[in-house]
Amino acid sequence: MSPFEHGEVFVLNDGGESDLDLGNYERFLSIELTSDHNLTTGKIYRKVILAERKGDYLGKTVQVVPHITDCIQDWIEKVATVPVDGQDEPADICLVEVGGTVGDIESSVFLEALRQFQFRVGHENFCLCFVSLVPVLSNEQKTKPTQHGVRDLRSLGLSPSIIFCRSTEVLEQATKQKISNFCHVPVHNVLSVHDVSNVYFVPNLLQQQNLHSILQEKLNLPPMKVNLSSWIEMAESIESAEKSVTITLIGKYTGLQDSYLSVIKALRHASIACHVRLDLQWVEASLLEQDKPGADGKDNDEGEVTQEQKDEAWKKLEMADGVIIPGGFGQRGWAGKIRAANYCRLQNKPCLGICLGFQAMIVEYCRSVLNWENADSTEFDENTPHPTIIFMPEIDKTTMGGTMRLGARVTKFTHPLDDSPAEGSDPILSSSRSRVLYGGSENILERHRHRYEVNPEKVDDIHNAGLKLVGRDETGERMEIAELPNHKYYVGCQFHPEFKSRPLKPSPPFHGLILAATGKLDDYLKEQMAA
Repeated sequence: MSPFEHGEVFVLNDGGESDLDLGNYERFLSIELTSDHNLTTGKIYRKVILAERKGDYLGKTVQVVPHITDCIQDWIEKVATVPVDGQDEPADICLVEVGGTVGDIESSVFLEALRQFQFRVGHENFCLCFVSLVPVLSNEQKTKPTQHGVRDLRSLGLSPSIIFCRSTEVLEQATKQKISNFCHVPVHNVLSVHDVSNVYFVPNLLQQQNLHSILQEKLNLPPMKVNLSSWIEMAESIESAEKSVTITLIGKYTGLQDSYLSVIKALRHASIACHVRLDLQWVEASLLEQDKPGADGKDNDEGEVTQEQKDEAWKKLEMADGVIIPGGFGQRGWAGKIRAANYCRLQNKPCLGICLGFQAMIVEYCRSVLNWENADSTEFDENTPHPTIIFMPEIDKTTMGGTMRLGARVTKFTHPLDDSPAEGSDPILSSSRSRVLYGGSENILERHRHRYEVNPEKVDDIHNAGLKLVGRDETGERMEIAELPNHKYYVGCQFHPEFKSRPLKPSPPFHGLILAATGKLDDYLKEQMAA
């Protein structure tokens, strides 16, 4: 999935690389999904073909119907029993999203499987919901797209019980009635999902239209007590925030913001916790590859870049309250990430580096502080005299897909908490800030997606020179977290903390960045250590 076309690849606990939609479900429902929850055509066909090769079909002719459709239904039933909320029992309701648009070739076999599935489980256990667009043209809400969509869906043997109508405006009663008449759905089951000031108002919006009661009646569920007070309070706090914080993102795929969707969400979650509005500025990393404004030289990125664009990029970096350098692949923008790390370190500007950003921090420190000329990652310079970042020995160099270090891995803090500092000393400086942000835990579990790591042979030199490598894997040889003690906030992590951030529970590294950017970090750390 190209980050320029599709957006980010969301990584699950078990190492599954999935569609970013699974990230939305995890964040909103506070659950942890598995790779089996991401059901694709390729997975289904591979499973059926392997079963045929083993002789599971006893020589029968293998066809789309029933073998492919049966496999889809079996997969859904199996996954529906997998606990996802930390409890041992399966969920009461399994939500199945069929992506794309009705009529797409890609989704046709899945719709046929669902047509059959409604009879397998019984209508009392099956509720079909249809999401449709209601455009507003010349101040009139148009229902034709919804009518045609439902007509196409019914022609496939599926009739929706609930219709969610996306629109810029609140759906008028006359519009609801028209959709009800032409789409064979009760008028109270036509729900308005109109634009709101922030997405966290949507659950309450649906509750106000009695979605929970509709589902309760349709699926014969026991009476539900819905309490969204914490969500409503959070959504309202976003609107009431008076101060703002400016964070500059140094990225490689800034042309499509979905490429950094989880990073953006994690920054918003942390901003909510700090009661500030997030002002996110975007900088293409390749624009920083030249010297600061006024320098001459050839551009390293594709296409012509003006001096004005370079000046604007540096201005955004300089004006930021904090900087984030997220992950990525490939050499383009690598030098720009290193320059951004150098600027933040020297100017005492709060900075968080993730994956490739973490590696840029390491390389920059080796070049500038250890004076290792041309220190680099072997990903970009195999002949560097100081291979600071190297290819992990267990990774397959010839096969690219699915061979990275993926999924949740343990990080162990090697820097102790200073619960009883010497008189006159600063307990924050003598403790790992990252560990305090993680609640003092000795071990944490975060998700990874990388092929390169800090060279174990260089670790002691880097650590002893002042960039403290306070988090390592269970063997102690693979570096996970680096931080600079005498700095407002200069933290890098090899893992991707954004994947586990939640609206009501922000990711600790992101929370630390926003706290530092707003000048609240030291007070927060002291409170945490006192507790």
